[in-house]
Amino acid sequence: MAINFDLNDLLAFRAVAELGSFRKAAESVHISQPAFSRRIDKLESALGTRLLERTTRRVSLTAVGRDFDRQLRHILDALDTTLLGIRGVAATRMGEVTIASVPSAVNYFLSRVIAVYHERYPKIRVKIIDGSANDVLLAVARGEVDFGLNFIGSQEADVEFEPLLEEQFVAACRRDHPLAKKKQVRWTELAQYDYISAGKTSGNRLLIDQALAGLPGQPQSMYETQHGTTMIGLVEAGLGVAVVPSMAMPGSDHPLLMSVPLIDPVIKRKMGLIRRRSTVLSPAAQQFYALCAELQVETKAPPATTRRRPAG
Repeated sequence: MAINFDLNDLLAFRAVAELGSFRKAAESVHISQPAFSRRIDKLESALGTRLLERTTRRVSLTAVGRDFDRQLRHILDALDTTLLGIRGVAATRMGEVTIASVPSAVNYFLSRVIAVYHERYPKIRVKIIDGSANDVLLAVARGEVDFGLNFIGSQEADVEFEPLLEEQFVAACRRDHPLAKKKQVRWTELAQYDYISAGKTSGNRLLIDQALAGLPGQPQSMYETQHGTTMIGLVEAGLGVAVVPSMAMPGSDHPLLMSVPLIDPVIKRKMGLIRRRSTVLSPAAQQFYALCAELQVETKAPPATTRRRPAG
């Protein structure tokens, strides 16, 4: 029997099966809704069966449609895997990868991965959901993203954690601050200055509180905020000093800010890739995931001290 449908018809079916809407599916493959409907009609006619149940409010799969969709996903994933491995063809592939990440990892590590990935697969869209460590973990656990980049998740039974790198917490201060003259700073020394701390719901705050439990002379916060970028902004404004992961700090050429290693104790966190153990990544997402692991071998966490003498 002759096959009277093509790959575009199959991709149209996958789009409507995933999105549950002819309008959204038509938009996702960049054609008009009438043209999209003709593709589905053509596929169902060629197969001689109904794949979709249509009402004025929604679209759902028939029993045959569900079975067809399950088998089609495996076929298309296998096809994508083959095409992504062929030089030249890889650059023409389209798709989307969705990643959740804590902001500090986006600034330092993930942006570099995205640049390399875009060179290899320029038509694959990359969507970044940046949020707190808890938000990233929740997005992964719920299956809202392909995978995440986070420093928590290793204790979760349903989450797989693959370590990438380790970084130290540092004191962030202005270059004209007294701490800027030091090679390293004890935690108890921070108590002498206005201290900007992470909010109590922050994953970083939890790590720090656990490490400092029982330590006398701990710094007491004058200001508290939920986001590292806000903390650094307050430091830059001259409102005090803060403790942040080294990846969160701007580069050594920043005109106002610098970081100094913290000791007694030294507190570190491990950054890694997290994904649900039951999740099978799409070929595009698997390529991105593998690239993260590949590039971390060449990348080391930025040094804890980014020192430069102020001009003049």
